[in-house]
Amino acid sequence: MKAIHRVLDPRKNDRVPAGLCALAVMTKAPQAGRVKTRLTPPLSPEEAAALNICFLRDTASAILRTTNGKSARGIAVYTPIGAEEAYAGIWPDEFALVPQRGEAFGERLSAATEDLLQLGFDSLCLIDSDSPTVPEKAFAEAVDFLARAEDSVVLGPSDDGGYYLIGLKKLHRRLFDTIDWSTERVFEQTIEAAREINLPVHLLPTWYDVDDRSTLSRLCGEFFGSNGSAGSGFAAPATRGFLSNLIEREGRDRIWPNESNP
Repeated sequence: MKAIHRVLDPRKNDRVPAGLCALAVMTKAPQAGRVKTRLTPPLSPEEAAALNICFLRDTASAILRTTNGKSARGIAVYTPIGAEEAYAGIWPDEFALVPQRGEAFGERLSAATEDLLQLGFDSLCLIDSDSPTVPEKAFAEAVDFLARAEDSVVLGPSDDGGYYLIGLKKLHRRLFDTIDWSTERVFEQTIEAAREINLPVHLLPTWYDVDDRSTLSRLCGEFFGSNGSAGSGFAAPATRGFLSNLIEREGRDRIWPNESNP
């Protein structure tokens, strides 16, 4: 069975039309036991992989709303090579795939930036796959800012000290080198690196990743809680539907314990 999405590879002289911004999701093939492992427990490995698929679908939906009428295109920067068919039915038909390169996370971000620019994109945003409720207006703001003439970096801060998006027009390896990845210092160190190379920084609204029990409970509170703020972010219908079905089937305690009765 052939993958339904085109795989773009700059080493094969693939090129995209001029004037586009890549809205590129960094993703690992959604296989049980290999994705969202910090969510197991409270989820089973199979449930965590299914939730990851929902995250991807919702992020793609928000991106599609952004690309409508704008010079942008959805891309999935994926790993491992050979897992292309795993994305059939997940990404919209408009998306293309670009293989990840590199070992460490910073190497993969740097290589993705290099590859997307070599494919002919004028600019790019590398987007995480842990934030399904990031508002589409944040993606649109990044695309609009990167369309300006000056070189700059766009950052979408996460409240855990990282970022859910980095947008660039050129490859600045300093932004990916000597960063303490997976720590609360990532955003701060990236800002400092941009200052060192005199690169202007534009900040998007702060959001949050869903990657452990606490943030999963926070997401449920925003979707289903009486005091939540579900209207402030993207509706994330796939994620909301998955969690709603799980709560209806098993009750809320496993994934969204009552604070008054933990």
